[in-house]
Amino acid sequence: MKVAIGSDHAGFELKKVLIHLLEKKGFEVKDFGTYSKDSMDYPDAAHPVCESIESKESELGVLICGSGNGITMTANKHQGIRAGLSWTPEIASLARQHNDANILSLPARFISEALAIEITNAFFDSEFEGGRHQKRVDKIAL
Repeated sequence: MKVAIGSDHAGFELKKVLIHLLEKKGFEVKDFGTYSKDSMDYPDAAHPVCESIESKESELGVLICGSGNGITMTANKHQGIRAGLSWTPEIASLARQHNDANILSLPARFISEALAIEITNAFFDSEFEGGRHQKRVDKIAL
């Protein structure tokens, strides 16, 4: 599986940890930045990750910023994206199972590294259930 990942400066350190985790799980990871702790704007990482998923270059993605809100809002402006902001493993699993989320968004300043790993594992270990959830997902796009 190909996974796109991106973060702003607040998520830079956590992104490095998650790249390592995803590669250990056997995924091919493409890093869309940022590549340092220097201040940058989260949309500059979010848009390329979303475009990679929309073009089918990547299957799933991970986005990280300080609160997780800005990068999630940016991602969800893309019609082909369903980004789920998750701060517990259960929320991450449900985002995949019920909402067919194709991007996991994380709040770097509000979760520990260990919790981020648990959340990421939960997201990538879950699959969309379809069924009754499919009709709801179909109503998301305008």
